[in-house]
Amino acid sequence: MSWFYRHVLRPVLFTQNAEDIHNRTMRALACASRHESVCAATRAFLGAPELPIELFGLKFPNPVGLAAGMDKHAAAVPAWAAMGFGFTELGAATWHAQPGNPLPRVFRAVSEEAIVNRMGFNNSGAEAIAEKLAEWHRLKRWPNHPVGINLGKSKITPLEKAAEDYANSFRVLRPHLDFFVVNVSSPNTPNLRQLQDKAALDEIFAAIQEVNTVSSFKFQVSSSEKRASENQKPETRNQKPVLVKVAPDLTFEALDEILELVGPRNIAGIVATNTTITRPQSNDPSVQKVYAEAGGLSGKPVRTRSTEVVRHLYRQTKGRVPIIGVGGIFTAEDAWDKIAAGASLVQIYTGLVYEGPGLTRRIVAGLKARLEAEGLSALRQAIGCAAK
Repeated sequence: MSWFYRHVLRPVLFTQNAEDIHNRTMRALACASRHESVCAATRAFLGAPELPIELFGLKFPNPVGLAAGMDKHAAAVPAWAAMGFGFTELGAATWHAQPGNPLPRVFRAVSEEAIVNRMGFNNSGAEAIAEKLAEWHRLKRWPNHPVGINLGKSKITPLEKAAEDYANSFRVLRPHLDFFVVNVSSPNTPNLRQLQDKAALDEIFAAIQEVNTVSSFKFQVSSSEKRASENQKPETRNQKPVLVKVAPDLTFEALDEILELVGPRNIAGIVATNTTITRPQSNDPSVQKVYAEAGGLSGKPVRTRSTEVVRHLYRQTKGRVPIIGVGGIFTAEDAWDKIAAGASLVQIYTGLVYEGPGLTRRIVAGLKARLEAEGLSALRQAIGCAAK
């Protein structure tokens, strides 16, 4: 499958506009998601082996998840589990529906196996997404793995009202999902990264956790929440896990300031990292042209830096704060490097574009083989093994 995709399908697909291909793919997956027979066939062909891990009180069948940005509208929720993913992060969702930035806004640097995008949080808005999630539940098509969503700030919302914007989205989406990721690190919404400042981020988390605390008593707990550890404090037992996604461009000092909020604001974990605004050197004119485009760079060029951030966060927290590693994961070895640096889970996006739909299965199988070679019996034993 990998050879066929890379050498036959991908060259054909890459002759076409990147966003057009993405939209057509999502329409096909949305259609497939409505048919259990199609999902079952997909699962038989692409499903990943079991490599379970428990985190945030949730049970993940394997540690490889779909990163945010692929399924912005919750259009294909059932399909991702069928394709072998151990969890799904939808979105980004914003309180107000918005079209995103002008076209074109996605560019491939093929020889570097990278993508530059400036999508700008195009989505149908939190309320519409909540309705779509409710529909999947009604249809009994909800997957058997954790599903979360990435929360962004609406472009029309001023920075001083960002906390309210995030809290509004969280309020309407909370009943439907297992975890949430606060995104203050996308480079494609003007001034958004200013919200990575400790004071601004503290205000956002205060607003979200206020809703989280009140809602934990108002809403019936989900099946995922019922699996939460009984060791949690009563006032937090039914709260949804809320994580924060950080940029690879932050200094270690800035990352340490964010870590200071983990305890006071009950931050469940950190997603490291988002896309980067930096560009590596290249002598290839076609690559230089892509790198000259505004937007965030993902794929292989961000791999090393994202792993460095994961390692720093793991060391600073002594492994007490779960980390989801994302950035440049194309192989099982790439995923192992993130886990060995301190990531408990990993996510893929650009690797999926370049390697094809069999990637999740290959990564999980490769991780299982690596654990066996290292003489380890569980994935948790590998977390941070190269960061201590």
